[in-house]
Parts: sequence; C-alpha cells; structure tokens
Amino acid sequence: MNITVIGRGRVGGGLARLWTRAGHVVTGLGRDGGDATGADVVVVAVPGQAIAEALGRVSGLSGRTTIDTTNLYEERNSSFPSLSHHIKSIVGGPTAKAFSTVFATTYERIPAQRIRPGNLFASEPAARGTTEQLIRDAGFDPVFVGDLTPGARLLEDSSGLTRALAGQMGPFFYRYGRPGEF
Repeated sequence: MNITVIGRGRVGGGLARLWTRAGHVVTGLGRDGGDATGADVVVVAVPGQAIAEALGRVSGLSGRTTIDTTNLYEERNSSFPSLSHHIKSIVGGPTAKAFSTVFATTYERIPAQRIRPGNLFASEPAARGTTEQLIRDAGFDPVFVGDLTPGARLLEDSSGLTRALAGQMGPFFYRYGRPGEF
C-alpha cells in the first residue's frame, strides 16, 4: 500500500517506520508539505490546531482515504463535531480516527508484548478495511468503537482519561477482550 504520512514527529515518524517494516511504501511529509497524489491512504499526524495549515501545504489530497491520528489539546473548533470531521471537510474522502489513544513512545516495544495491544478506532464504512489493515500492520489489534459520528469525538474526548492514566503509570498499552480470550 502507498501511504503518505503528513507529520514527521513521534506519531507520524513512528507509524512510518512501523509500516515500512511491514512492507508498505511510505512517504513522510513535513512542514514544507508535498504531494499525496500517489497515496492509497493519507495519515494526518499533526497537532489538532495545525490541521488546516498542514493540509493546505499538500496537493493531491482530494478524495483520498484518510486516517486522523490527531488529538485535541486546545479549545475545539466548534465548526466541526471532531478533528476528523475537520480533516474530512478538507480532503473529502472516506475518513477514520485511529492511533490517537496509543502512545508513540511505545511503538518500538510492540513486538515484545505477549498479547498484541489494542488500538481503538472509529471509521466511516469505506475507510474501515484500510484502517484495520494498517492498525494490524503496525502491530496492534483493531478495536472498532463505531462510525466516525459519534466515534471520533468519543475518542478525542477520552484523551483526558488517557493522559490521567499515563500520569499514574507512564505510557501504557491496553487490550480489550471478552472473558476467556487472554
């Protein structure tokens, strides 16, 4: 799969490395932007408040399947129900929210886990298969929380809980399963 990752920081750069190891062709774009014309999927890994600026520097986005990894650390733009919906308003293609509830600092420790960690995600139907594949290829088990509406906002609103837990135990993995699965 051809993946364009917008953002070269811990999240974008870390995911790019994981997917490259899994055999995908990954192009990382930074602050200067670039072209996403050849991408099968675009991954947005920038600060939530930088979405419009970052996507404004990238050509070839129109209609692409997009995975939003962003989190909200400042006041929400009330024009959109979620950051994912903001991204969708610019790109226009099928959109998912994933990787926003996992810690990039743990990416390199995924292979050492006895049980694959989980990754909560929300998705429009047309983006779900691609998103699940890329979650698995990064070393996680996908945990679907529902459609983009209301799922993306639910995941964004849970970031406070994630940060509170991290304050007690540091970066962590999580796993959801039915009784008897572990």
